[in-house]
Amino acid sequence: MADDTEHAPHRQHRLPAVVDGLLDSPLAGLAPWIVLAVFEGPGSIAWVAAVALALSVVFVVLDLVRGRSLKLLGVVDVVFFAALLITHFSLSVDNQLWLETWIGEIANITLVLIAAGSMLARMPFTIQYAREQVDPQYWDSPVFLRTNYVITGVWALAFLVAAVAGWIGDAVLHDDDNLWTGWLIQVAAMVAAIKFSAWYPDRVRARVGDAAG
Repeated sequence: MADDTEHAPHRQHRLPAVVDGLLDSPLAGLAPWIVLAVFEGPGSIAWVAAVALALSVVFVVLDLVRGRSLKLLGVVDVVFFAALLITHFSLSVDNQLWLETWIGEIANITLVLIAAGSMLARMPFTIQYAREQVDPQYWDSPVFLRTNYVITGVWALAFLVAAVAGWIGDAVLHDDDNLWTGWLIQVAAMVAAIKFSAWYPDRVRARVGDAAG
């Protein structure tokens, strides 16, 4: 009974299961960046940054209302898109055009730094989401920690692939709307990371179960 009482605050404000599942996954923190990646283009930075900022704030508020922890990625989302919006309006027209050209690479490199930095700080960014779905007794287990390092590392690699592909399109091919560098390679990297994030924990649980006999 004591354990049920201890964890009750996490259940005070429940949303539909699908929504709860989305908010408790890294995709919630990545959603504003996906909005930026899909809709950024000539003349769109201001409204895209505003939409991404609003989405970031909504996700942070929903986490707090549901009794969830404040996520590193959620906080960075709010700071990044607020800074992007302010920066856009403070730049000259020429500098706004430069920002429009390179915002994809800037965003992806920022995500690489977040992922790599969180691992260096011994707090891989996926672990905060994983803790919402795993009993606290497992939070410090080597298997749980290693699993989140691996998943966060895969996301860091996906962001890096997307950044390099975007750079090749903009700096080498001089074609910011190239089908391969602007879309297919970057989307494939993100889909691969999403699929891996769903598959790998199940693989780890199966391996642990086999080892336990």
